[in-house]
Amino acid sequence: MRSGRGVVVVTSRSFGSGGSTAEQDLLDSGFTVVRAAADHAVDELRLALASAVGWIAGTGPVGEQQFELAPDLRVLARYGVGVDNVDLAAASRSIIVTNTPGANSPAVIEHTVALMLAALRGIPAADRRVRAGDWSPTLARELSSLTVGVVGLGRIGRGVVDRVSAFGAELLGADPYVPEADPLFSRVVRRTVAELAGSCDIVTLHAPGGAVVIAEGWLAASDRPVGIVNTARADLVDETALLAALERGRVAFYAADALLVEHRSDALSPLLADEFADRVVITPHLAAQTREAIDGMGRMAVANLIAALAGETPPNLVPSP
Repeated sequence: MRSGRGVVVVTSRSFGSGGSTAEQDLLDSGFTVVRAAADHAVDELRLALASAVGWIAGTGPVGEQQFELAPDLRVLARYGVGVDNVDLAAASRSIIVTNTPGANSPAVIEHTVALMLAALRGIPAADRRVRAGDWSPTLARELSSLTVGVVGLGRIGRGVVDRVSAFGAELLGADPYVPEADPLFSRVVRRTVAELAGSCDIVTLHAPGGAVVIAEGWLAASDRPVGIVNTARADLVDETALLAALERGRVAFYAADALLVEHRSDALSPLLADEFADRVVITPHLAAQTREAIDGMGRMAVANLIAALAGETPPNLVPSP
């Protein structure tokens, strides 16, 4: 039986899996909660969205096809901060869009530094060697001796600056949207993305998706084997060019939390080939998968949704384009 306030569809796998009462809060507010496919495939969503008034959505694409399935939809509450996977122009005709800025930033910042150190010190490869009975050490580098470039100086990029600066690394930053007068540049040397290619031992990516940052030309311009960390979006990196640079020894390591083939059971990225196992470290899009981040995103998404459905301005409204 449906409750009087309507159906809320949830397509985030981790929603409600922490310690908060996010899902129970929806039920207590009189909504029926329906779980549906995280990849937002149209055939999988058809029945769930038919009577939905609210949708708590994960990272899958949301566009005209999905909206056409939901004639009563009033609120799309993104469970996360990025909205590059949402057709905001299509939504703006009748649907309020919200997000959860800052809720998962500490988790992603910590995971970025964890990937950076794990790849730099060769920890996954060393673990495999020991399990095979090989205790021989390999030579690594110290983060304190290196130059780290940060692409994207929003919440997460700034948090990475804070953590990495504690190691004593030299920091460069690229973000055309941050003004020259920002106090951050008292600690970070401002550079363009192109200039980072000739200046950095490690580059870490924290920009929105939708445009390639690490391309063939950038990799060719690098003056040393560079380590690349990507906990943002897979499409920031030209993976074909990256593969070629790995083969030539122009990339010291690639440590990422996403690949272009993510969620595809019919495809395996060539970056996962055994020949690159010592220099490529990949995690399954889990940077934000901490109890604290999940609880924070859940609470914010529910608060946004309930406020919007009550006719109030939600705390984290995403402006129409």
